[in-house]
Amino acid sequence: MRRSVVAGMGRYLPERIVTNAELAGRIDTSDEWIRERSGITQRHIAADGEFTSDLATHAARQALAAAGMAPDDIGLIVVATSTPDETFPATATVVQSKLGCTNDSMGFDVQAVCSGFVFALATADNFIKAGQVDTALVIGAETFSRILDWNDRGTCVLFGDGAGAMVLKAGEGEGTSDDRGVLSTHLHSDGSLHDLLYVDGGPSSTGEVGVLRMEGREVFRHAVSKMSAVVVEALEATGLKAEDVNWFVPHQANKRIIDGTARKLGVGAERVVVTIDVHANTSAASIPLALSVAVDDARIKQGDLVLIEAMGGGLTWGSGILRW
Repeated sequence: MRRSVVAGMGRYLPERIVTNAELAGRIDTSDEWIRERSGITQRHIAADGEFTSDLATHAARQALAAAGMAPDDIGLIVVATSTPDETFPATATVVQSKLGCTNDSMGFDVQAVCSGFVFALATADNFIKAGQVDTALVIGAETFSRILDWNDRGTCVLFGDGAGAMVLKAGEGEGTSDDRGVLSTHLHSDGSLHDLLYVDGGPSSTGEVGVLRMEGREVFRHAVSKMSAVVVEALEATGLKAEDVNWFVPHQANKRIIDGTARKLGVGAERVVVTIDVHANTSAASIPLALSVAVDDARIKQGDLVLIEAMGGGLTWGSGILRW
């Protein structure tokens, strides 16, 4: 059976760090208030003139180096983002150009907000399984600081900018959960829940970019239940149990959501990768950023079973299980 095997990870965070204390000097908030409600202590903010494609390209180069590959070795580039450089073309094609690809590989964006990386991974995995490409570069990249209302303390303190990248290559397996690679992905959406998390603008509606609007309590309520359910779906599809999972790498939206989901699944805190404290919520970039950190510090090793899940505006939600 053809599998999509992880060949390398990379990440990039903008140089500028904004602490809770700095935000408290601008708006009615405090370090204690932000930590208690989200677990966040700081976030990275892109510099003026630093675009989503720049963050994505930096992360992609690191992932390619880790995989021992050159840009022209890649057959597909999928960028998950809600903050593209422009309305069009796709940010993936800009990254393709910045990497110096000359092999006519294909590239496109996927928009599923915070679930974006899971959706992009599933897309790339299916292209590889179908035999249409042998390699893929899957990137989550965001400059969420550009779509925040910096006077809304309920949202602006929660988000940051960053990018994470994964290189996938085709491999062969036996079709069991012992195979290396992507074992299963599960994707869902419910457009009737649009008003819980959205941006109040767009080319077709207002002609302006708009800013993020969120019903925090309702998002929290849906997050734990939907993410727990989609994780159970993935485990059942692969014949695995929560205790089989070496590492749980959730979307980094809120420490209380992460803790609540882990408790509901019976996954101990020692097996959960958490980066929200130093990255904040980087939307589609949060899972690949966390994966890259855990690979670099040797927590995630070859053969480990890794579970990922996310929920984002739409609402969208999804999960995936990978054997590293």
